[in-house]
Amino acid sequence: MEQSRLTAAHSARKPLIATLAMTPSAQEYFNQLRQQHFPAKRNYLDAHLTLFHALPDEPRIVEDLANLAENQQPFEVTAQTIVSLGGGTAFKIISPELSALHQKLQKGWLESLTNQDRQKRNFHVTIQNKVEPQEAKNLQAEMARDFQPFRFTVHGIQLWRYLDGPWEYLMKFDFNKSTFD
Repeated sequence: MEQSRLTAAHSARKPLIATLAMTPSAQEYFNQLRQQHFPAKRNYLDAHLTLFHALPDEPRIVEDLANLAENQQPFEVTAQTIVSLGGGTAFKIISPELSALHQKLQKGWLESLTNQDRQKRNFHVTIQNKVEPQEAKNLQAEMARDFQPFRFTVHGIQLWRYLDGPWEYLMKFDFNKSTFD
């Protein structure tokens, strides 16, 4: 588990966000697209694949993620298609392992989850948001012309604190790579 400095001033019960750590090449690709197409004034986050949007700031969340990561092997996901977010564009991400991982955590935390996090997840990586619908449609049409599904590896879970807009990085839980050595 990799960890950053936790600041007491920011930890006043702000929700936690769990994202999936992806291979550097995929992260760079999505970040580059996000920098090109996300409105600059609103683009203060790297591209991300969200697992949970608003987890309670409780020690058991960290413990559960650490335990899960210890027994979870890295796995591949597929960027299946380009999807509309109305005023934005994203890559739809699919994987049986991703859904199973999410459901396992969801089941254990169900009573503490927000309505959004209780729902079945439509996993995606957003590269454009908060634009006029026509601008989003134009990007989707442009990208769809050459799009081919592609795979990348997910190798851990990152935990963040939501700060009313920006996020504060807290720690990373690397998946167990013992069978890959």
